[in-house]
Amino acid sequence: MKTIFSKVKIKGRQVMLLSILVLFASVAEMMLPSLLAQMINSGVTDSSQSTIFILAALMAGVTVFACIVNFLSVRIASRISTDFSATLRGQVFEKVQSFSAAELDMFGTASLVTRSASDITNVQNFLTLLLRIGILAPMMAIAGLIFSAATGGQASSVLTVAIPALLVGCGFVILFASRYSIKLRQKLDRINQLFLESLEGVRVIRAFNKQKAESHRFGEANTDYAATAMTSGRITSLLLPVINVIFGVTTSAVLGLGAHYVEAGAMEVGSLVANSQYISMVLMSVMMLALVIMMFPTAYACAGRIAEVLNTETSIQDGSFSLQKRPLRSTVEFRHVTFAYPGAPEPILKDISFETHPGEITAIIGGTGRGKSSILKLIPRLYDPLFGEVLIDGVNAKEYAVDELRSLIGYVPQKNILFSGDIASNLNFGKKGGTEQDWQEASEIACADEFILKKENGYHDSIAQGGTNLSGGQRQRMAIARAVMKKPEIYIFDDSFSALDMKTDQTLRKNLKAAMGNSTIIMVAQRVGTILDADRILVVDDGRIVGQGTHKELLHTCPLYCEIAEIQLGKEAV
Repeated sequence: MKTIFSKVKIKGRQVMLLSILVLFASVAEMMLPSLLAQMINSGVTDSSQSTIFILAALMAGVTVFACIVNFLSVRIASRISTDFSATLRGQVFEKVQSFSAAELDMFGTASLVTRSASDITNVQNFLTLLLRIGILAPMMAIAGLIFSAATGGQASSVLTVAIPALLVGCGFVILFASRYSIKLRQKLDRINQLFLESLEGVRVIRAFNKQKAESHRFGEANTDYAATAMTSGRITSLLLPVINVIFGVTTSAVLGLGAHYVEAGAMEVGSLVANSQYISMVLMSVMMLALVIMMFPTAYACAGRIAEVLNTETSIQDGSFSLQKRPLRSTVEFRHVTFAYPGAPEPILKDISFETHPGEITAIIGGTGRGKSSILKLIPRLYDPLFGEVLIDGVNAKEYAVDELRSLIGYVPQKNILFSGDIASNLNFGKKGGTEQDWQEASEIACADEFILKKENGYHDSIAQGGTNLSGGQRQRMAIARAVMKKPEIYIFDDSFSALDMKTDQTLRKNLKAAMGNSTIIMVAQRVGTILDADRILVVDDGRIVGQGTHKELLHTCPLYCEIAEIQLGKEAV
């Protein structure tokens, strides 16, 4: 709680105004029993209709005033909590955007979605109750005790036993219920994770007829969550009976003592009625405060999970070196780089060293899971190496500000992600405010104009979330066009031609080579035919570079490359 309230400040003026309004409302509500007592003692007892009408009108006016003030206070409390949650949600989103891939892997997508949506909503609901009832209940309890002592005398002494009993009973229930709050949030993360996986992999699940298996897996997690929630609910359900028992016993005791004092002439009937209402208000305020406290464990657990995100520092920190002072342009160099993913038992890359130059194409080839894509992820600092250096234009990549470093790079990841909107908005990810001429040039280079121009609305045709209304090859060409729009100094293609036919692959590579200028291209490829004309080919096996050179050189110096080429091209072609 302390962390999120230090990150998001609540305006003191709004809280002060809310406190004043709540004070007026509680005073108005406390006046009603006193006016009722006067009506009974002065009007009903003396049969004075004028007194009854005057006091009734006054009570109606006080009630209307209290309703108006309550309405305003609820509106202000909702405004404060809504602004608080909106600001907090924005900060969580910005924090997540700053995370490196390591932090995203640590939390997981499903957990981050839960924390930024459900957890913040729970904190918002708790804050609304805290501002409304948390301020009102203590005021009503204090005022009720004062008025009860003034009107009820010794009959009010029942509260000295009732209030401690109520607090102890509620405290035990809340204490036991709070133990399940964190467990429930963790189990909800698991449900969200399974649900997200089933949505993303729905085609694979159906293709392998695994609907029943996935339903069973989700059902187990759902049953586990339901069992924990039911246990927590059973404990929480004891709160209302405890309150009702104490409430009923206290009311009976007050009315019994009051009746005795009325019969003895020590108390008037109106005072007894007023006193019973004041005691009811005191107990009601304690009960409302208990309900707020009951929500505290869940809100506290949610706030802790949100604070965990806000307090997590990204492992990718900005440097201070200016881009204008770079000694070189369009070069990438790896110097004895070793890298392991967080939590991995051993490095995925071991002692990687190579260098690229402006206008050159560097290709990386090797078996599946050998570390090819991991090399590319170190260039835009999605991760940082354990040992060694990655130099961009002769300077360690860690010396640059992350935003400035990535402004030099056009990156096409292995998994092509498009965003909901239209074709133009996706292309403009590469260049803000791009024109139709920019879209045409980029799509022609990426061979994407072939299908874009056939669409009814051209560049303004809609794109579904994730690009699901495009084929795999179309998404791949869109991702390449998006990178080309940027006109970067360094192009990075992570197996970005795998979904293209041979003709489109060849045409696209020719277009890229003609348009690249002094830029450098580093690509991961699976097909030897894609990298025949590369200036430098790196052969990666088991996280190490086992061969380096051109296609012809590697055929004579690298047995692994020769084997791959013979399998793909045939012995005669090699």
